Amino acid sequence: MEDSLASRPGRRPRPPRRPERQQILLRRGLALGAGLLILILIVLGVRGCLNARKHRALSDYARNVTQIVEETDQTSKSFFEKLSNPSGLSVTDFVDQVNADRSAMDNYVARVDSLDTPGDMGRAQNALELVYELRGAAMTEIADKMSTALGDAGSKKATEAITKQMSVLAASDVVYASVARPEIDGVLADNGIEGDDVPKSEFVPEGTKWLDESAISAALSAVSGSTTGSTPGVHGLGLISTNINGAELTPEGTTSVTAEETPEVEVEVQNQGESTENGITVSVTVNGSTLTGDISTIEAGASETVTIPLTPAPKGEATIEVEAEPVPGEEVAENNVASYTVVFE
Repeated sequence: MEDSLASRPGRRPRPPRRPERQQILLRRGLALGAGLLILILIVLGVRGCLNARKHRALSDYARNVTQIVEETDQTSKSFFEKLSNPSGLSVTDFVDQVNADRSAMDNYVARVDSLDTPGDMGRAQNALELVYELRGAAMTEIADKMSTALGDAGSKKATEAITKQMSVLAASDVVYASVARPEIDGVLADNGIEGDDVPKSEFVPEGTKWLDESAISAALSAVSGSTTGSTPGVHGLGLISTNINGAELTPEGTTSVTAEETPEVEVEVQNQGESTENGITVSVTVNGSTLTGDISTIEAGASETVTIPLTPAPKGEATIEVEAEPVPGEEVAENNVASYTVVFE
């Protein structure tokens, strides 16, 4: 019996068990690693979602601006086409259509103000709001003055006001081109967004004549029923004489003037046309400073004089330029201007 027990092969010893604490730490380490990996994936996913949302917001903003700008350009085209060619529109129809253009611009202003603006577009949005504030205010003033400009009483001053607002519209174009558009496109580029750049916007046609009052007056005179235009026939003014404190000035030489008090320039203007002319403006420019005076009316063939004080009084030698502004229908205006050299003693 003992021999049989002794002859049995020996059993392989069992490997020692790991301590229970070590197993717990191992499981915790694995869980912590898995948790950290999940956290990293979540962070990357959230960041990706945020970037996608930001890109989407920027693209939506740019597309909304593009839509407003394109519609604005259509309003500009409509407005200036009417000025260029009224096509027999009556005064009432013309004013109504200008009011429609003004209403459209008011709508654009409201839409710009209500744009959902991403944080990066803050400066661009401020510039864009300024652009449309200028455009909205200018179109409102133009529409308000249009009826008067197309009438008789006060038409000249109303036309001057409209011309001034054309300069405001041109200024809005400069702000858009130099600030708003580069800012928007720059933010898009910084965020790697391509294909959403906003378009150019020039409300006043490039190289335009519409900053010139005479062009505005001529355009409005073509509106059917307007009284701002010239009557048929020859129209023209001419400078007859210019003197300061009784001393007559000559373009060919130098005139000495004693100016103990405020010098006064007296300009005589003749109506060399065939019709009565109203609202003639005479300007006197001394050393870059311009003063103006008005002649209410001049009958055909008659002459009228306007007196313009020179304030402040010039000293020493000065160049004085005098101009009688052309009237509607005047084709030759070379004799409306003169330049003199004067020595104030």
